[in-house]
Amino acid sequence: MGTRQELLSGGPEVRKLEKLFQSGAGVPDQGWRIPLDHEFPRRNMKPNAKPRFKQFKDLYGVFYRYFVWWIKKKSSHKKPVIDNLNPVQLQQIYGVPLGGLGCGSICRGWKGDFCRWALLPGIYSYDIKMANQFTVCIRRRGQTTYQQVLSTRHPSCLTEWNWSYSPAHAYYHALYPRAWTVYDLPGQNITLTCRQVSPVLPHDYKDSSLPAAVFVWTAENHGKEEVDISLMFTFQNSIGAETDLSGGHWNEPFSVNEEGVHPVSGILLHHQHKTMPCTIALGIPHKDGIRVTGSTSFNPAGSGKEIWRDLMSDGELGSPEAPTNKTVKGEALAGAVCASFKLPAGGKQDTEFALAWDMPVIKFGGSCRTYKRWYTRWFGEDGTAAPRLAAHALSHYTEWERTIEEWQRPVLDNQSYPDWYRSALFNELYYMSDGGTIWLVAEDSSDGHVENNLPPWLRQKTPAHIMEYGRFGYLEGHEYRMYNTYDVHHYASFALAMLWPQLEYSIQYDYALTILEEDRSWQPELWHGGWMHRKAINAVPHDLGDPFDEPFVHVNAYMIHDTSDWRDLNLKFVLQVFRDYFVGRDKDFLAFMWPRAQAVMTKALTWDTDEDGMIDNSGAADQTYDAWIVTGASAYCGGLWLAALRCMVEISHILGKEEEEQHYLAVMQRAKTAYEEKLWNGEYYNYDCSGRSYSNSIMAGAGSGHWYIRACGLVPEDNEVMDSDREVLPLDHVASSLRKVYDFNVMQFHQGTMGAVNGMRPSGKKDLTSMQSEEVWTGITYALAASMIQEGMLEEGFQTAYGVYNMCYRQCGFAFQTPEAYLEKDFYRSLGYMRPLAIWAMQWALEGRHRARVTSS
Repeated sequence: MGTRQELLSGGPEVRKLEKLFQSGAGVPDQGWRIPLDHEFPRRNMKPNAKPRFKQFKDLYGVFYRYFVWWIKKKSSHKKPVIDNLNPVQLQQIYGVPLGGLGCGSICRGWKGDFCRWALLPGIYSYDIKMANQFTVCIRRRGQTTYQQVLSTRHPSCLTEWNWSYSPAHAYYHALYPRAWTVYDLPGQNITLTCRQVSPVLPHDYKDSSLPAAVFVWTAENHGKEEVDISLMFTFQNSIGAETDLSGGHWNEPFSVNEEGVHPVSGILLHHQHKTMPCTIALGIPHKDGIRVTGSTSFNPAGSGKEIWRDLMSDGELGSPEAPTNKTVKGEALAGAVCASFKLPAGGKQDTEFALAWDMPVIKFGGSCRTYKRWYTRWFGEDGTAAPRLAAHALSHYTEWERTIEEWQRPVLDNQSYPDWYRSALFNELYYMSDGGTIWLVAEDSSDGHVENNLPPWLRQKTPAHIMEYGRFGYLEGHEYRMYNTYDVHHYASFALAMLWPQLEYSIQYDYALTILEEDRSWQPELWHGGWMHRKAINAVPHDLGDPFDEPFVHVNAYMIHDTSDWRDLNLKFVLQVFRDYFVGRDKDFLAFMWPRAQAVMTKALTWDTDEDGMIDNSGAADQTYDAWIVTGASAYCGGLWLAALRCMVEISHILGKEEEEQHYLAVMQRAKTAYEEKLWNGEYYNYDCSGRSYSNSIMAGAGSGHWYIRACGLVPEDNEVMDSDREVLPLDHVASSLRKVYDFNVMQFHQGTMGAVNGMRPSGKKDLTSMQSEEVWTGITYALAASMIQEGMLEEGFQTAYGVYNMCYRQCGFAFQTPEAYLEKDFYRSLGYMRPLAIWAMQWALEGRHRARVTSS
C-alpha cells in the first residue's frame, strides 16, 4: 500500500508490521510495500462513469454511432479497438511483470498469482492459473513436517494441496524490474525470500528484449536444527489464450550443458497455438548441494494428489525422462521442477528458478504476414530457444542486477526526493514491458521483394536506424488497443528518450515515413458520422494500428474523430523531433525529419482562420482531450503551436536554413501577440477564446508547449540572456499560470491528495462542461508536476504528483495498472495506460536536463 516508511509511520496497528518487515533477505528500503493481508480503502471503484445530463447533449450522437459500430464488429467476430461496453474490471492484485521489452509479458501479482497474460501481441488475458505456484516442503530427521503452497488462495481445484497460507506472515515489495516476496513461515523458524528479476536494462538493446525472468529464493534457518528444504515450481501448459484447452500440447524434460552458461535442467511446456506456437521453460541450475528433480505431467484441473504426495514422500519429484503424450481437446496439462537442499541451523541458502518463453514469430489479427521478435537475432526463430533462454537468464541475472542497481542507485540514494517518488518512478516503468509491447526485426524494403499491397510508407527504403534497432510499439492502453498513439506518446516518450533513446528514434522514423504519404481507403468517423480517409497527406497519424488488424500497415485504427485535422498531433511531432535531437545530437536524424516537419507545419498554418499567426480550434474536440470541445485560439493547442514554431526556428538554425528560420520567427512573433491578446486574463491563460461560459476555465494541461521547450533548453534560465524575439511566453505569465493551476486544480481539489483535475472554474468548482474536464488524468498530472519543477516550483511539483501516487498505490489498488483517468468519486477509465510514463519527465526536470543548450542562440 505504500513505502516502508509510510507503512511504519501510523499508529499501533500499523506498527505491528515492523517485526514482519525486518524479516527477509536483501529487501531494499525504497519501493512499494504491501502485506499480503492488505485491503485498499477504495474497494468499489467502477469503470467508465455515465455522463451528466448536460454533458450528454454533446455525446448522444457518438454514443449511438459507436453502439452500431460495436455491433457490426462483434457480429463479424472482430474485437473493437476500444471496447467501452466491456471495460476491464478492477482487480487490486497486480505486481511487477515478468520479462523484457517487446517479448510478451506475464504479470505476477503481489499475492503470488500469475494473473495477467500478454504473450500474444497486444492481447490481454486476466485468467489466474491456480496450478502456477511455488510450494515449500520442510523435512526434519527424514520426515516431512510442513508442506505449504505459498498462496493465500483456496481454490476449488487441486484440493489435495495445502492452500490458504497465512497472509499476516508475508509481504510483497516492488521496485521494477525487481520484486521481493517474504514468507515468514508460521511455527517453522524459516524465512523464505523470493526475489524476482527481469532483464530491463537501460541503454541495452539485447538482453532487454529477452522473454525470461529469474526467481532467486533465499532460505534462512533461524532454528537450532538442520532441515531439508524443497521448493517446487508448478506451471500449467498455458499462454493465457483461448487455445489453452485446444489440445495438441505436450511437456518434456530438458537439460543444457553448454560452454558459457551454467548447466541447467528443467521442463519444457510446448503449447501449440494455431498461429504462434510457444514453448515455456522452467529451469533450475545445477549447483553444489542442490538436487534438481522434476515432473512432466499432472492434471491442474484435478485434485493434484499424485504430485503433492510425490513431493511429500521424500522432498523430490519423480523426474520421468520421456515426453508426455499430446493433450486432447479439453485436457489440461501441467509440469513442475523442484530444488532440494540441506539448510543447517542458522544457515542461509540461495537457489534459482528460471521462467522463459519462446514465441519467436508472431502474427497480428488481420494479417497473414509474420514478424520475428527482436530477441531472435541472437536466439533464432525455429522455436527451440526456450532452454537456452533459461540458461542465459540463470547465467547472467547477477549482471542484470548489478546494472539495475547502478542505474537506480542515484535516485534511491537521493534523500531530497520523497520516498513515494523513488518508488513510483521505477514502478510506473512496468508499462514498458507490460504495455502490449512489441519489438520486431525490421524487413529491408529495398531488397526488391516488397509486397505490392503494402502502403507507400512501407515501400520506401527502411531507414538504417530501424534496421539496426528494430521496430518498436506499445499500446495506448490495455483497453485502448492502438500502437504508439502519438498524442499520448508525447507525454510517455520521456521514459524512452532517457532510457532507450534508440527505440524512441525508431518510433519517430516510423511516424516520419507516413507523413508525406496517404491512404485513401475509407473507414467510419463516429463523432460526426460519415466516412474518412484512413490517412491524409501531411498529417501525423493518431496511431500505428491495431494488433487485431495489421499495425504499421493499417495506421489510424482510432475511429472516433478524423484526426488529420487534430490541432495537436502535427505540432507534437515537431516538438518530439527536436527533443529527440536534443537527447542524441544526431544531425542526420534532424535532416531526415526536416521536410516532414515543414510539411506538418505548413498544414497546421491552414488552421489559422483569421490570419493572425495563431492556429484556431474547430469547435470540436480536436486534440488529445477528445471529448472536451474547444473553439478558436486555445491555451493548450495555441501553446503547442508557439512551442513548435520555436523548435522550427531552432531546427532551421542548426541546419543552416536562414530563410526558413526568419519565416518561422516572423510567424511566431505574430502568434505570440495573438496568444497574449486573446487568452491572457491577468492571472492565467484562458481555456479558449470562444466567450462561452467555460472559456475562462483553468486547464491543468494548458502549459504543455512551454513545458516541452523548457525541457529542450529553449527557455533562458534566470542568469541567461536570450534574444527577446526568440522568447515564447513571458516567464512571469508562465509562473502565474502554474501557480493558479496549483492553487485551484490541485489544492482546491481534495487538498492535493488526488492529483490535478483537468478543469476548474475561477469560482473554485470543477469544470463540468465535459466528462474529461472533471477527470484527473494521471499522465497529465505527472507532466504538470514536471513543468512546475522546471520552473523552480519543486515542492508544488511533488505535491501535485503525490496525489496520483496516493490514489493509485495507496487508496485504489491501481498499482501496475495505472489508469488514464479517475473521477472524484468511485470511477476510473482505461486501466493500464501509457501516459503515466510521463513521471519520467519529472526525473528529466530534476536532473536539470532542461538547462543544457543546443546552440548559442
